[in-house]
Amino acid sequence: MAPFLIRRLIMMVLTMLVASFVVFAVSEFTPGSVARKSLGPFATQQQVDILTERLKANDPLPIRYGRWLGILTGVIADPLQDPGNGLNFTDPRGPRYFGNFGYSTLYKLPVNDVIWDRLGHTAILAGLAFALIVPLSIIFGVLSGLKEGGALDRILSVVSITFTSIPEFASGVFLVTLFVILWPILPGTSPMDPGGGWSVSSQLVLPVAVLVIYDFGYVARMIRVSMIEVMEKPYIRTAILKGLSPRQVILGHALRNAMIAPFTVLLLQLNFLISGVVVTELVFAYPGFGRMLLEASLFGDISTVEAATLVTVAVAIVTQFLGDLGYMALNPRIRVK
Repeated sequence: MAPFLIRRLIMMVLTMLVASFVVFAVSEFTPGSVARKSLGPFATQQQVDILTERLKANDPLPIRYGRWLGILTGVIADPLQDPGNGLNFTDPRGPRYFGNFGYSTLYKLPVNDVIWDRLGHTAILAGLAFALIVPLSIIFGVLSGLKEGGALDRILSVVSITFTSIPEFASGVFLVTLFVILWPILPGTSPMDPGGGWSVSSQLVLPVAVLVIYDFGYVARMIRVSMIEVMEKPYIRTAILKGLSPRQVILGHALRNAMIAPFTVLLLQLNFLISGVVVTELVFAYPGFGRMLLEASLFGDISTVEAATLVTVAVAIVTQFLGDLGYMALNPRIRVK
């Protein structure tokens, strides 16, 4: 177990380093200088030259990459101090030494502040949605798998397929029409600010509902297929012939084995809920990570895009690692190997 974890952790670190270098290099080698992309097309050449010097953008790529990660922070203590001539990149709390992801020209804040605040908001939204998606998917999938071809299976399958087929913006508009316009019991936007007369918890209801409606049907279908396959195994028939109750057969033998294959599908939903909920966040004006990444891309905020892409890669790697641990917990044969 310990050698496996050490190997996986080393691979995670190496993967993150390679991915971060690729992200940084691709962003740096796109047309236009780093300073020009940071300041925008309307900055004067003098401002571009000043910022290029302050950022030491003419240094070799490995040096700039190390500075970006925070490894070489001693090379330049605070590259975003106010250089004058109309540029204001000062962080009033002083220089940062845990990664130097730069300054967001869109949000007028250090990228570190923008990234973690928005990621925290999305983590709340994703956590609530995931906490509902998992039990709903398991219940729908197990019931459908146990009653394959029956009326209950057909009803649950139709519900799952229908919900999965509805785009997020369509279900969002539908829910807003019902609970904001026809029956005004919920807010139509979710700025995470209680100052508008609505509590933060009420602002989360509709975005979470949209994500659950869109996502749980797909996972339920995966669990259904796996459950049908497991229920046909010889050890299940043996357990039934031994006189075990249906509850004991399902919970003690079938469910754990049926969850081995869909476990990866469940974890993949974390990637979607962190970085793929752009539509939902836009519909409800939610200050989340996906919306931030879209706005930064459209605005040309290169520093924010670089850091957000790196965070997305990190989430994918961590979920893959958790998937490996989950496989080991669900399937003892993997631990033996």
